Amino acid sequence: MIALHPVSRAVRTALVANGLDPDAVADLVARALAEDLGSGDDVTTRATVSPGQRARAEFVSRMAGTTAGIHVALAVMDIVCGSDVRSEALVADGTRVRPGDVLARVEGPAAGMLIAERTALNLLCHLSGVATATSRWADALAGTDARVRDTRKTTPGLRRLEKYAVRCGGGVNHRMGLHDAALVKDNHIRAAGGVAEAFARVRAGAPGVPVEIEVDDLDQLREALAAGADVVLLDNMSPALMREAVAVTRGHRAAGGGETVLE
Repeated sequence: MIALHPVSRAVRTALVANGLDPDAVADLVARALAEDLGSGDDVTTRATVSPGQRARAEFVSRMAGTTAGIHVALAVMDIVCGSDVRSEALVADGTRVRPGDVLARVEGPAAGMLIAERTALNLLCHLSGVATATSRWADALAGTDARVRDTRKTTPGLRRLEKYAVRCGGGVNHRMGLHDAALVKDNHIRAAGGVAEAFARVRAGAPGVPVEIEVDDLDQLREALAAGADVVLLDNMSPALMREAVAVTRGHRAAGGGETVLE
């Protein structure tokens, strides 16, 4: 297995500025490299690249989209190549790019760069794909009060990066996990014996977290609003029924029922 190196100060600073934990990114990269290299090495690169050989490379967009993960990719280069690599990000995450746009440049040991290449590209392409898909929805909602929000249906181990990519695409993060907000779903409602009872139990057990309630129909919506839900999730409703739900919620607010966000 190759020796791994720390993330450079410049890349660490950029990751922190983007709301990412450099140590968590480094841990993820180390696991990805271990998956790629196994207990051995890159047999192809070691056989074909001379020791001391250097190379220059560019990360180039092949299609129009929204960038995310540029400094994550550069962190891979740091971790594999160490202080012998020089990198430069040419655009910021969240930038709308066109085919042929250069996102970053790297110069360093050819062998290390080839070893790092696929892990760096996998992360950059995946996160930019999430950002691009999010930006398309955000564009479709432009001019309205609606916002694109994400879920916990993320790739295991990549949640924080994928949620970061959603932000790059103009979306809004939902709860990060089971710990920072409550989402009372149909199974919780059944277990507690009803919407109001489920809400009361969660509020009593976790008084400091926002409580969201999933509803299937207008009766459940009214019950959730009356209970005091902070957020209401409209589950599998038709557009017509959602319009009614919006009207019910507006009526609840107008009657002094407090602020509730519909999802």
